[in-house]
Amino acid sequence: MIKFILKLFSLLPLRLNHFIGGLIGRIMYIFNSRSKQVVGKNIELCFPHLDKVERQKLVKKSLLEIGKNISESGFIWCNNFAHNARYILKTNGLEHLDDGQKTILLVPHFGCWEITGRVISLNKPVTFMYKKMDDEKRNKLLLSLRQQQDLSMASADKKGVLKLQRDLKNGRIIAILPDQYPGPSGGVSADFFGKSCITMTLLAKLARKNNAKVLLTWAQRLDKGKGFELNLKPVDILAKSGAIEDDVAKMNKSIEALILTKPEQYLWNYKRFKGVIGY
Repeated sequence: MIKFILKLFSLLPLRLNHFIGGLIGRIMYIFNSRSKQVVGKNIELCFPHLDKVERQKLVKKSLLEIGKNISESGFIWCNNFAHNARYILKTNGLEHLDDGQKTILLVPHFGCWEITGRVISLNKPVTFMYKKMDDEKRNKLLLSLRQQQDLSMASADKKGVLKLQRDLKNGRIIAILPDQYPGPSGGVSADFFGKSCITMTLLAKLARKNNAKVLLTWAQRLDKGKGFELNLKPVDILAKSGAIEDDVAKMNKSIEALILTKPEQYLWNYKRFKGVIGY
């Protein structure tokens, strides 16, 4: 059933795909879904200066974008990389991949993160970290859709971390979504929008250990299903103190700055403050 739905979404023009995704988001908003509750909690924590009406507007806009993220997954996964690339209408910063330096892509859950590795891997081999699903059958399906051509996947576990280290050492670009909950042993408490947040240390540790360049990488979703804008921006996440806590805090600041450019395109239904507050 999942494969059928993904395939169906892949056949729709992107404009229609995003229109349907927006309807999914509206339904989540109208029926007070669990996603709406988590989005509302996160936005209340991160934007306390907004009044109730402004917060609700942002919650609704966020859910519309989450719906588009759901519908566009099939469009991205079930079409080939060259087809994906046709929907990148503008690219900024690709030249930062051409200097031969070891490179880590810092890819927050912003816009259409799934398309970033696929398009970049058309020119440079990329290893992308992912979090395994509990359902092994579903996990195998999604892995088969994601891991193709010069895009390799590394699981978010000890085996995957070793793969990332090896591939970075061997000159492959590696990509990490740094705003996933790492568990109490894989992260430290760091400020995120003025609140304590358990944040992954892996990216900062790999950058410091390998003297690697870090590129904040995102694909902003354009209005009315027009496509995406791919961006790669060098960011300095390594603190002068050398303390991992300070590195992670700098990393979170770079993510915050990106979110503020288009806050509705961040994945606010992810439990970003897990381990600190109850959801």
